[in-house]
Amino acid sequence: MLLAAIAGAALALAFPKIGASWLIPLGTAALFWTWQRASWKRAFGLGWVAGTIFFSISFAWWTYTIGHDVGPFFAGAAVFICAAVDALTWGAVGAFAVLARRRALPALAPLALAAVFPIGEWLRSVGPVGIPFAQLGYSQAETALGVFAAYIGTYGVTFVLCVIGAYAADALSRRTLRPLGAAFATIVLAWLVCWFLWPARHAAPATIPVAAVQGNIVQSIKWQPGSLGLAVQRYSAMTRALAAQHPKLIVWPETVITVQGTGLNLDPVLERRFTELSNDVHATVVVGSVAQQEGKYYNSLFFFTPGRATEIYDKRQLVPFAEDFPLAKYLFWIPYIGTLNGGLSEGSVDGVYPTAAGLLVAPLVCWESAFADRVHAQIARGAQLLIVSTDDAWFGETSGPYQHAQISQLRAIENGTWLVRAAATGVSGIIAPDGRWTALAPMDVQTSVVGYVGPPTGSLFARIGPTPVIAFFALLYIALVAPRKLLRQVQDDDR
Repeated sequence: MLLAAIAGAALALAFPKIGASWLIPLGTAALFWTWQRASWKRAFGLGWVAGTIFFSISFAWWTYTIGHDVGPFFAGAAVFICAAVDALTWGAVGAFAVLARRRALPALAPLALAAVFPIGEWLRSVGPVGIPFAQLGYSQAETALGVFAAYIGTYGVTFVLCVIGAYAADALSRRTLRPLGAAFATIVLAWLVCWFLWPARHAAPATIPVAAVQGNIVQSIKWQPGSLGLAVQRYSAMTRALAAQHPKLIVWPETVITVQGTGLNLDPVLERRFTELSNDVHATVVVGSVAQQEGKYYNSLFFFTPGRATEIYDKRQLVPFAEDFPLAKYLFWIPYIGTLNGGLSEGSVDGVYPTAAGLLVAPLVCWESAFADRVHAQIARGAQLLIVSTDDAWFGETSGPYQHAQISQLRAIENGTWLVRAAATGVSGIIAPDGRWTALAPMDVQTSVVGYVGPPTGSLFARIGPTPVIAFFALLYIALVAPRKLLRQVQDDDR
């Protein structure tokens, strides 16, 4: 039990702010070793304990925001409850690990375990209440293993990490190094092939100037009466100051224009002002605000492009229990549910928009940038450039903004695209298709980031998306744990 707890803590330290990514293979090896001789019930319990500690540490940054409303005790309790629920997936992985050990060939059982772990990550990361943060693969954004994301996505990077950990645990348990050596050699060979074939290594020169504006208006000011004038003045002035550098695309953060009780689309004075701003700087200006349509409110991005009508993108993946209460349509008859609903509606269009930059842009608003399936839906519609507009000021200087920025790096690698990220107080910057920051603004500074982007390099993952990857892992696990009698029967039939 103690070793499982240590493993959970070690895995959490692989993420920002500590960022010790090398701890992942060690942590997974320790966790998987605890499952080697356990019953499925004990393995479930060990996985749940490790997962609860892992998620409690990884999600601790939530307390910064909700602590202001409910106090530190209840904020901590809320984080623990969410961690304990998400940790059930780790418990389930432990139970399936025992099944793999009993059914699969000894040399292949670790491979089955490695296949089931990313399935657990996927299960906790999808749907209206999915929490896709803290996937193990995200920790490798700036390591050599990140290259695998261009082929099999972040879930695939998790798989590779788990292969290393599972075979290390197997070597300790069975006191044999041969399977571990074979697994390591296979990974090295696969990495070499992926590296030499990686399209991002041969990206065309980045020649299109773009910018992200970080106005540094904190939450304590943003939603106060009179803050709208401050935001309009500051962001408009910072945008005009960029004109001398001729950016073709300028991105503002999420909901930076805080219209109250209406939508930006219903304020013709502001719309006209931003249209004129776009014309003056000869660039597409992407403005985060709220849209109102048919009595519903949306967290939206407004595209102001010279010579084009204003286009609006509505956020598709809302933050559960903050922007939306996921079960409200079924529990509407309970009076208190209405007060829990964040008051926002979910967008339904996988929007892709033309810009003055000459590239089709896929906008992502904050939380939804962590959902690989949402991004792939836009890539499938022809998106050539990703932009992330977010307000991570909710999380102060905790690890939250850094974890969120790390996710953007994996999105760029997965899809072989440039990515422009504008955050209210940071982290803002420009990310290349290989996951490198080519321009980066420090936290809590009023500044603009200016750099260049280019056409997408593409990737295998951009063509297939996350669903086939998860399906492959599921089929791999099933094939490896098939009863040995069934395998022998199939072999006899073939003869």
